[in-house]
Amino acid sequence: MNAETLKTTLPRDLMASVVVFLVALPLCMGIAIASGMPPAKGVITGIVGGLVVGWLAGAPLQVSGPAAGLTVLVFELVQQYGAAMLGPILLLAGALQLLAGRLKLGCWFRVTAPAVVYGMLAGILIVLSQLHVMLDGQPEASGLDNIGAFPAALWAALPFSGGGNGLIAASLGLLTIVCMWAWDRLKPQLLRLLPGALLGVAAATLAGLWLGLDVRRIEVPDNLADAISWLQPADLLAFADPGLLVAALAVAFIASAETLLSAAAVDRMHQGPRADFDRELTAQGVGNMLCGVLGALPMTGVIVRSSANVQAGARTRLSAMLHALWLLAAVVLLAALLEQIPIASLAGVLVYTGLKLIDLNALRQLGRYGRMAMLIHLATALTIVATDLLTGVLLGFALTLGQLAWQASRLRVTVVQEGRRVELRMQGAATFLKVPRLARALEGVPKNACVHVPMTHLQYIDHACMELLEEWQRANQASGARLIIEPRALTRRVEGRRRQAVHLAAAADGN
Repeated sequence: MNAETLKTTLPRDLMASVVVFLVALPLCMGIAIASGMPPAKGVITGIVGGLVVGWLAGAPLQVSGPAAGLTVLVFELVQQYGAAMLGPILLLAGALQLLAGRLKLGCWFRVTAPAVVYGMLAGILIVLSQLHVMLDGQPEASGLDNIGAFPAALWAALPFSGGGNGLIAASLGLLTIVCMWAWDRLKPQLLRLLPGALLGVAAATLAGLWLGLDVRRIEVPDNLADAISWLQPADLLAFADPGLLVAALAVAFIASAETLLSAAAVDRMHQGPRADFDRELTAQGVGNMLCGVLGALPMTGVIVRSSANVQAGARTRLSAMLHALWLLAAVVLLAALLEQIPIASLAGVLVYTGLKLIDLNALRQLGRYGRMAMLIHLATALTIVATDLLTGVLLGFALTLGQLAWQASRLRVTVVQEGRRVELRMQGAATFLKVPRLARALEGVPKNACVHVPMTHLQYIDHACMELLEEWQRANQASGARLIIEPRALTRRVEGRRRQAVHLAAAADGN
């Protein structure tokens, strides 16, 4: 970047970086707490995401940091293996992302079925995991546990049940949500870049201090270095556990899918350079490996902070890098102030964020592609709530593959006979799985028939079915049988596609 360009873009990048910092600070801490980790861990991930990944990123306007969509999975891993094992998991997950980027596999993550991705990122998961945290409760290991914890936390918060400060904490969480909701709808044009999350957290913090409320507050280390848990060589022996290998694969896949989907969404928000998915995947791999070494949270490209970055007028990757410097300065210089923030307020930020992630329009769009797409989405989301994120995603993929297999195996065979002329009509996909059905249809055809096989409604026919047809002709040729395959429709389809490809190529050359 030359000096003239920097002079033009620096003011906008500087302003955008402040906006992103104000959005990122409460989210980094809230996501860390929801993941069962100290809030400083989330801030460290945000710093690495800005300074390192922001510098290397293939999507220069995308902001990386701890992601709300991974809270459930990270919490489960911490509960099952311990916080120390998160380092080796992230180290391997980052290495897998780095390898995928270097092998130019970034584009393949875009083939993830949208129904599975929408279910994976369903905001209801975040809402369910944080409702009882707003009552000063502790996050649980699974969606069902979180659902079960809410009535118990609510009962314990009622005055006649023995007390507790749950309702007081919930009032601060609700105050945060109301502030964010009101700001989204009533904010003046001149202050549109000021994030509602910051105002909500500030209002709840001031209210808690003014009224002297006894609620749980976040803990920030006096020295940021105290929050770093360096990966030890002995920790690498954990890779002998197959469960850790599966966990690393799950983190790598889900983080990559969320990152690249976010990058594609950011591309639609601006007219600048398009994202290089392979470079972005490589950068995310480096970032997650570094987070593993530091004992921080996993990172992804995050749409909320990225959209704030674009809307604030960012022009280059410098805005994402500068926001990380502001995060570092806040933790180092304002630790005493951050320790006054109620945990219930950060839970309120995540509840509101989760509610906004419940995208009913996306469900309506999926409905255009049939009930099966909506079923896959709901099955993925509900399974994640009932079990865990990995199980839900695997179920979603299994259902998607099952749907493809069902569509590929459907074949309707109709025999229409007019004297000696027989028309064998096939509709669907004639694969080797349908050889028995096709064989039964041919058994009813007279041995001296002239069989016409139109391809008009046939999407695909494989070698096994073609060989069966040819074998029937050879077996009955002595009786006068004839087989006439009418490939005109398939030929027209192929030629039409060829003409379309030529037309598109010519248009591209013209541009």
